[in-house]
Amino acid sequence: MQDFLAIEIYNNTVMQLLIAIAYIIGGFLVAKLTFSILKRIIRGAVSRSKSQLDDIIFNTLHRPLIIGMVVFGFYLGVDQLNTSDGFKMSNNKFYHIVVILMVTWFIVRLIKAIIEEYVRTLVLKTDSAYDDQLMPVVKQLIFIALWSMGIIIALNYAGYNVSALVAGLGIGGLAFALAAKDYIENIFGGVSVFTDKPFMVNDRIKIDGFDGTVEEIGIRRSRIRTLAGTLVTIPNAKFIHNSVENVALELNRKIVIVLGLTYDTSSENMELAMQILKDIVEENQEMVTEKSIIFMSGFGASSLDITFIYYIRKGADIAITQNTVNLEVLKRFEAVGLDFAFPTQTLYVAKNKD
Repeated sequence: MQDFLAIEIYNNTVMQLLIAIAYIIGGFLVAKLTFSILKRIIRGAVSRSKSQLDDIIFNTLHRPLIIGMVVFGFYLGVDQLNTSDGFKMSNNKFYHIVVILMVTWFIVRLIKAIIEEYVRTLVLKTDSAYDDQLMPVVKQLIFIALWSMGIIIALNYAGYNVSALVAGLGIGGLAFALAAKDYIENIFGGVSVFTDKPFMVNDRIKIDGFDGTVEEIGIRRSRIRTLAGTLVTIPNAKFIHNSVENVALELNRKIVIVLGLTYDTSSENMELAMQILKDIVEENQEMVTEKSIIFMSGFGASSLDITFIYYIRKGADIAITQNTVNLEVLKRFEAVGLDFAFPTQTLYVAKNKD
């Protein structure tokens, strides 16, 4: 047995290899044991407290902690082997990088949980829709900033010269910026949406041929639920290069109707028709009385035309109001004998004098 344990494999005896493997397995077992203890004892204690903060800390800490123990066991195991100085240095750098990233991961998970537990609850209680659309973007920016700082700190602790590395990316960064032009343009488009606020979440907008309700505004793209029920993802750069019509901000819906009456309609009946239209506007509570316009607009090819312009109040059902108005026009015109014209032609044939 002693002879077997003394066999060398790549400058390490079997005993050293087994010890290294034992450290790695031991790290995993200790991590599982720690998780079991935390789950049974500490979790039971925090669950009895009234505060949610300790539950949040426990739920966000246990995974990074367990993975960190496994990595620490791997680090100790590899350190037991006879390896070159370069390999040991690389192992040391790797360990530092992983530790920093584990801490960053824990901080990101903790902040995310706090935002979901406390900040999101406060946002949902407010009546403003601006904070609803701002929170996801702010959350993403915080996560990007934290991960960027974590990676920079990890590289710095690992012995890399971050300043020289960033400086060396000058030309490469320019090429990357050109390649990522559309990506950057979408980000600037998202920033312009949040600063200019042409629309907000739950607003109905029209852009680039799409008509629907805004469900999400992100950093790079936004999502619109169309009237047909489909979900359309639009790059934020579209909001820079295209006009956006915010239907939700319209004060009133303007409706224009041209009514053509037959040419045998007398002037008195034309005035009667216009008076009927005025009465319909005044009697309908969903319409803005003072803004309606009714006038005889001209002599058409086969009709005497009346232009009827009215406005539906904001918040009223547009389709139902239009339906009501159209039926009232038809009923009242029929009641007084006003006939609608349709395209006709009259052919006069000259008599032969011979």
